[in-house]
Amino acid sequence: KAMLINAKLPFDLNRLSQADQTLSLAGMSWADYEKFIATEYLGYRTSFLAGVITLMSPSQNHEAIKDFIFLLIVTYCDHFDLDYYPTGSTTYKDENNQVGKEPDASFCFNNLKPVPDLAVEVVFSSGGTDDLKKYQKLGVKEVWFWLNNQLEIYVLTNDRYQPQEYSLNLANITTKLLSKYVTQALSGNPRVLKQSFLAELEGH
Repeated sequence: KAMLINAKLPFDLNRLSQADQTLSLAGMSWADYEKFIATEYLGYRTSFLAGVITLMSPSQNHEAIKDFIFLLIVTYCDHFDLDYYPTGSTTYKDENNQVGKEPDASFCFNNLKPVPDLAVEVVFSSGGTDDLKKYQKLGVKEVWFWLNNQLEIYVLTNDRYQPQEYSLNLANITTKLLSKYVTQALSGNPRVLKQSFLAELEGH
């Protein structure tokens, strides 16, 4: 029988701009997970690990941060002529490893692949770097976390994630540079911030 282990209900639409809202169900099977992702839960992101299904309804701030990080990645790729393939919140899953995850954003570089080269996670009230366990089982080489008003880069090395200052996939991109701009995403003008970011890239 499923057990509710972490819930904030009922979802309050008036609070969506401030905080993500989550629901976790323990004691679930892979078949249960397949049913969840086959059913339309509008606005929810679904993940699975060790018999726990987690549903997350992202806040407005969450989506604004995610989209701005996406904008910075695309700006970088356009500037350095790096071919990119946005794969968004595609459901990545592996039944053998009993894991499933929908990133906030994801990219393949140079060509499309079964697993993204880079996944992006924005954390306001749920998940945290615990989601690295899911990405490790999926074999995603690089994960960016926006957490506690700073961006962290993790690179998979010898089957373990290590925090890094520099991006594996995007040379010249550092946690310091990304954090500098993403911290302004909710209060500044994204168009102007993108122009400033591009000007810094041109210095490399």
